[in-house]
Amino acid sequence: MYPEEMVKPMREELSVVGFQELYTAEDVEQALAKEGTTLVVVNSVCGCAARNARPGARMSLDNAKTPTQLVTVFAGVDKDAVSKAREHMFPFPPSSPSMALFKNGELVHMLERHHIEGRPAEMIAENLKDAYNEFC
Repeated sequence: MYPEEMVKPMREELSVVGFQELYTAEDVEQALAKEGTTLVVVNSVCGCAARNARPGARMSLDNAKTPTQLVTVFAGVDKDAVSKAREHMFPFPPSSPSMALFKNGELVHMLERHHIEGRPAEMIAENLKDAYNEFC
């Protein structure tokens, strides 16, 4: 587990643009039970989260259509919340960072680490925008 003071600035990169931080399995269940679309970002301390995932998630919000709610869990910190989010991402294997778009609680779009790592944030943002335009 990473110390909270270390991950605080990494959390804030998403929370300052409207992502709600989920800390427990119950938080995840409540978020995914809501009607509409929900983007779940599994945040991470790794370099591809810093370079690609978080900036891509932020850039994706510059779109006419966006998810109803934005939430995030932090791998290596929010163990129960991450486990519960990953249950909902089945059949995709656990990876972090990752991003999942849900519509009315059903998984409709998934970006795994291998879709994020080594790709520019702009490409990740475009991928998410395409999903928003289709499902939001």
